[in-house]
Amino acid sequence: MKILYASSEAYPFAMSGGLADVAGALPKALRRRFVGCRVVMPLYSSVPEELRAEMKFITSITVPVAWRRQYCGIFEARYDGVVYYLLDNLYYFKRDGLYGHYDDAERFAFFSRAVLEIIPYIDYTPDIIHCNDWQTAMTPVYLDRFYKYNPLYKNIKIVYTIHNIQYQGKYGYELISDVLGLDEKDKGLVEYDGCVNLMKAAIQCSDKITTVSPTYAKEILTPYYSHGLNCILENFKFKLCGIVNGIDTVVYDPETDPAVFKNYSAADPSGKAVNKAELQKYMNLPQRAEVPVFGIVSRLVGHKGFDLVKCVFEDMLKADLQVVILGSGDWEFETFFYEMSKKYPDKVGFKLGFIPDLARKIYAGADIFLMPSKSEPCGLAQMIALRYGTIPIVRKTGGLADTIIDIEKENGNGFVFENYNAHEMLETIWRAFGKYGDKAAWTNMVENALSIDNSWNVSAGEYIKLYKEVVL
Repeated sequence: MKILYASSEAYPFAMSGGLADVAGALPKALRRRFVGCRVVMPLYSSVPEELRAEMKFITSITVPVAWRRQYCGIFEARYDGVVYYLLDNLYYFKRDGLYGHYDDAERFAFFSRAVLEIIPYIDYTPDIIHCNDWQTAMTPVYLDRFYKYNPLYKNIKIVYTIHNIQYQGKYGYELISDVLGLDEKDKGLVEYDGCVNLMKAAIQCSDKITTVSPTYAKEILTPYYSHGLNCILENFKFKLCGIVNGIDTVVYDPETDPAVFKNYSAADPSGKAVNKAELQKYMNLPQRAEVPVFGIVSRLVGHKGFDLVKCVFEDMLKADLQVVILGSGDWEFETFFYEMSKKYPDKVGFKLGFIPDLARKIYAGADIFLMPSKSEPCGLAQMIALRYGTIPIVRKTGGLADTIIDIEKENGNGFVFENYNAHEMLETIWRAFGKYGDKAAWTNMVENALSIDNSWNVSAGEYIKLYKEVVL
């Protein structure tokens, strides 16, 4: 069985969020189970030079983009045993940032079509193309409309994964012929709720739809979580399933991670105390071993729960604790945390932006990880925190509900609150604060967290079952 994993980003070549982690880790896990899996992604200008130096040029082709044809260079790279195809077009991909450009619809229509166009040139005809999010949503549409009668493509199936249903690729009708290259008769494929909706088209044209946790698969069938797509998902519910993400336990390993201040492991967790002291020093906080350090690594936006945090943050700071925050996002929350760090310099450390090296230091040095999301398709941060022995506080939603069990229950590994309510969150923070005071109990929690297996091993097996179901 051969899988071509189509993603707009993948670790270590280009990263903006959890999709890159998944695209970097799942193919490796599949290969360890003797399933062929290669990755195709854009060749952005931000791809590091040391990775570019190892790439091999295969050939160049032209790709249809509606009425025009655009250059596409095909480069091959190998990383951790996985073959990557990086598709070059300077006009589309020599940009600052991966997304957020005025012509994103055209950029990713090009990429979606190129995923299919490169197949005759890479000596790899997949049984399944595994597409991800709206940026590759047109690949199943193009396969259905332009390629399915070609002998090379007729047996290819599509698995489509929704990583976050909030981002659907919604545009005006003017794109249908001039950018997407579809005829008027195909308008119904991409039309939904008064506009072009690329994710809707992928849901309709794919053979299977997955999302990144079983709970999120149920949630997106409801209006509250679906951002308007619950009706189309209900129609195609027979295609839908949820498989929880894993994490790359080689990339995220406190025993070998070069970014942490001192390596440690489940067998010898003593280095975690060193990381805490050094993190406090790094964030210009007093080095106090006795106070719990709460860590936040996140996009600072409302659906991540920061309206709750803002509501009770100063109440939280009345306790003898410290908070370190790394992130960027909405101006409201960036400004709030900056102001709090100035008002409470002995309690709050804030760094604006996403700094991967510092994120690892926070995972390793914090005692408690705060993740109170309004919605969370899967979430990787809570699993990474556990990997580093840092105990999560989460709201019971999406993948957080599937991966974190409240400490008061059997096999508990964190602290969970159910309702999206600031004071319920605060009560849970006080529970964690109180538990931290019981040093023997807290040590057991940390040692248990360090031993939890959230690797891709189980989830890769679930994907293999799904793939077999699709191709048989």
